[in-house]
Amino acid sequence: MSENQQDSVVGAGFALKKTVVMVGMMGAGKTAVGRALALRLGVPFLDSDAEIEAAANMTVPEIFERDGEPFFRAKETQVISRLLDEERGILSTGGGAFLARENRANITAHGVSVWLNADLDLLWQRVRHKDTRPLLRTANPRATLAEIYAARVPLYAMADVSVVSLPDLSIDEMVDRVVATLLTQRPDVLEKTDA
Repeated sequence: MSENQQDSVVGAGFALKKTVVMVGMMGAGKTAVGRALALRLGVPFLDSDAEIEAAANMTVPEIFERDGEPFFRAKETQVISRLLDEERGILSTGGGAFLARENRANITAHGVSVWLNADLDLLWQRVRHKDTRPLLRTANPRATLAEIYAARVPLYAMADVSVVSLPDLSIDEMVDRVVATLLTQRPDVLEKTDA
């Protein structure tokens, strides 16, 4: 195996050289697009929230309720660090993960962050009927979402790459956008192979 192949995960006509970390607001499509992107590239799909839930044998909302958000964020940082170290693939993170300076630095050092940039109206359409979002369990979840959005967008804007999400795009079309963006803006992360 050549040195270049040792540093890449090769599959489905692509060579992935660093873990791609999906970041963005709840409802942006990090898990759905991330899972489809991993399938397209022929690499593993990892989900930090799913890993935390499996380790705790509880859902994220249950962890928030029992242990509080600071406890959850500390565990999230540990899990993201472990996943970045263990395996190269596509990593979906929770909406708040990229807010922590330690997570941003770790992601930049060991991977590449891709912000799925969806506007507030699209996010609200996607999350308004779900009760699995602990931060939206408020008297006015739309206003809460708007506050969270306003606070987080400047931090998401620090991501290595931004891909705009539009309401009429399918998951596969979003994957096309992410792949095209990585190939053109970050050839150090993703390149096409002859396979």
